[in-house]
Amino acid sequence: MSAPLPLPFERPIFDLEKQLESLESQPNPTAATRESIRNIRTELTKLKRETYEQLDAWQIVQVARHDERPKALDYIELVFDEFVELHGDKSFGDDRAILTGLAKIGDRKVMLVAQQKGRNLKERLEHNYGMAHPEGYRKALSKMQMAAKYNLPIVCLIDTAGAYPGIEAEERGQAYQIALNLREMSKINTPIVCVVIGEGGSGGALGIGIGDHISMLRFAYYSVISPEGCAGILWKHAKFADKAALALKFTSSDLLRMGIVDEVIDEPLGGAHRNHRQMATYLTASLNNALKQLSEIPKDELIDRRYDKFRKIGVFEETVQAAPLESEA
Repeated sequence: MSAPLPLPFERPIFDLEKQLESLESQPNPTAATRESIRNIRTELTKLKRETYEQLDAWQIVQVARHDERPKALDYIELVFDEFVELHGDKSFGDDRAILTGLAKIGDRKVMLVAQQKGRNLKERLEHNYGMAHPEGYRKALSKMQMAAKYNLPIVCLIDTAGAYPGIEAEERGQAYQIALNLREMSKINTPIVCVVIGEGGSGGALGIGIGDHISMLRFAYYSVISPEGCAGILWKHAKFADKAALALKFTSSDLLRMGIVDEVIDEPLGGAHRNHRQMATYLTASLNNALKQLSEIPKDELIDRRYDKFRKIGVFEETVQAAPLESEA
């Protein structure tokens, strides 16, 4: 994997790493050089921790979109064993924006449904930048229903800016298919674990996001709209995306506090893009724990719990104040 490019707020980190690399490349380092290396390593760790603990919402969006951030295919290689891809929706075609297939996590067999963006231009074009058409959501739903038939738990990896908004997608029933997925996933009689690994944009993410356990990586985001789209609507220009990101409250800490997600999965120091294998280890542990807990819940109770979970999102209270009596007016 090539070295990740620095995000604007990461430049001090990269400058320090260059200093460290220069010192470590010296063939015969002196005692003073070795001491400098130790000091820079300590300072670098401190700087990474302080930088990433203080990220604002817009900076988190930049991390979630980082070119080197692990994508679904990376996790398929690092987390899952014996992946056998299942293609097509039996109606129109095979949408490569959503990958589905049988896999194993340790000894546990699962059905995997994952949105794949791609890293380079060729991959992004193949997978349509992770923006699925209706046939992608039909494929996902049919494979989930197959999983329920064979008593396999389902793992969904969410990473999309949104469903594909083109005319052809709308002509083939994009909104209807996403709505159908929401309804049918709420009734699927097997455990569903959903993880937002990067971007969780709008109905495109929610179309495979109805589950019993919803988690997200610390520097992912999950939102009803992209910050650029929100800025365009409210402030009439995408240049206010940072302002919109703050207003949307879509970071992992916001969503955990509001009860929309059940778990925030830590990322390696400096973000998942810096250490794919360590991130895969964290994700594996989270998935194993969630699947183990859900396997102990009776299936009829599982569906009721799932329904109640989503009904509670956005709950508010109304207070009715009695009108004053005429004698008190």
